[in-house]
Amino acid sequence: MLRATAEALMADERAKNHHIVADRLQRALSAVPITPPALTSAQLHATSNNGRDTILELVPRIRLDELILPLPVRESGRQLVSEHARADVLRAHGYEPRHRILLSGPPGNGKTSFAEGVAEALALPFFVVRYDALIGSYLGETNARLRRLFDYVRTQPCVLFFDEFDAIGKERGDTHETGEIKRVVSFLLQQLDQLPSYVLVVAATNHGELLDSAVWRRFQMRLSFPSPDRKMITAFLDQIIERWPERPRLQPSRIAGKLGYVSYAEALDFCQNVRRRQILGLGELGIEEALQLEIGLWSSRVTPEALNAERSHQAAAEARSSS
Repeated sequence: MLRATAEALMADERAKNHHIVADRLQRALSAVPITPPALTSAQLHATSNNGRDTILELVPRIRLDELILPLPVRESGRQLVSEHARADVLRAHGYEPRHRILLSGPPGNGKTSFAEGVAEALALPFFVVRYDALIGSYLGETNARLRRLFDYVRTQPCVLFFDEFDAIGKERGDTHETGEIKRVVSFLLQQLDQLPSYVLVVAATNHGELLDSAVWRRFQMRLSFPSPDRKMITAFLDQIIERWPERPRLQPSRIAGKLGYVSYAEALDFCQNVRRRQILGLGELGIEEALQLEIGLWSSRVTPEALNAERSHQAAAEARSSS
């Protein structure tokens, strides 16, 4: 009860931007011997007390309604925002808003943007977990840092984003993994269960098949972000080109056809390359010329698919020569 009351006070103070008061409350709470200390005194002196060193605090700028998303994802996002915006109505009927969301799908298709869009829609701080500061090389070090991370985010409403979640949520039955990662997964599951509903945990993975089965069950909302089709890429290109100083004659649908099957991130990179080329032309290169030059270079880019095909071709050639 003491911890729950203190955490509620800290969350209220942070919501009022009274961070100094909230930090004092947190330090006072950590001094009360209601739980064993997470670190030894030497470790505690060497690292941050409040878990801020394991996250990046970002100001969300992407709007959810600007994203081009599959229909199930778009509707689920709206429902999630509605649940948290009207959480008092749900609590009056004995329910809590869902706050553990798992996003899976190939890279570059909007998982991070979706998490940021949810934070922007709810006017919440957007915390991105830093694995370089979270994962330690010593026994128990990662769990200690995880504890500090979750203790910190409990003190305020926020969106906590784990990118590449399979880095710490791997299947515990994998014989290639050490006992340490199994302890980390078990501790992570306990922490997720104990989080209050005003902390939205959004985890993203490109390899959902690597996640522990118990990790899947902890998430109340599981959304798939598949690769976009030609129609979705066309709409995405149209959004970007609309913001250019001048619009090329080539229609977005034709540009999408020349790009082929790409992710949103690849389409964005292409558009940015066109604008960079035009800007550096200092008025001597128009948007049409810049666009055609980049389209010409696009087919020569290196892709994982091309590399895999080249390796397969080399392996087949070596097999024929050896036989």
